Amino acid sequence: MKLEKEKFYRILAPRPAVLITTIDKEGRINAAPFSFVMPVSSNPPLVAFASALPRDTLSNIRETGEFVINMPSEGILDKLWICSEKLPKGISEIEKASLSEIKSNIVLVPRIEESFGWLECVLEFEKEAGDHIIVVGRVVDVEVKDIFWREEKLDVPKAKPLLHITGKDFVVAERVVKVD
Repeated sequence: MKLEKEKFYRILAPRPAVLITTIDKEGRINAAPFSFVMPVSSNPPLVAFASALPRDTLSNIRETGEFVINMPSEGILDKLWICSEKLPKGISEIEKASLSEIKSNIVLVPRIEESFGWLECVLEFEKEAGDHIIVVGRVVDVEVKDIFWREEKLDVPKAKPLLHITGKDFVVAERVVKVD
């Protein structure tokens, strides 16, 4: 089947679904889901995501230079979806979705407690890329809940990370396959 080239990303699926939390200069918290996310470098530790314009997430990062990538699991998919709603600035998606904020270790931006892991980041740089802005953050702290970490890697069947296909379609990762 031939696809429109602008829909290429639909076959680069599933992609990790994350919730990115930010704060603005007044301390108002925002949470939004993203699936255009990828590691960029291990040394220094860099992670990137692509943001369409306009987004409170991007605006807040430009104001404060900080963000947290929260790793959600299947158990909070409905709450992640609530966070995708376009709410007026200053209305907390975290509160609306009945999620819980917890203090981060280094950045001022809170984490989402119900996530299985967190990447605390400071803005390294941004770059315009077509109809999106690529935001690259330096990972300054990373943590995963102990029950989801085994043998130096994520216990995928326990964590059940969310992977986004498109729209409201997701995959729940539960099975690990090894190459012999």
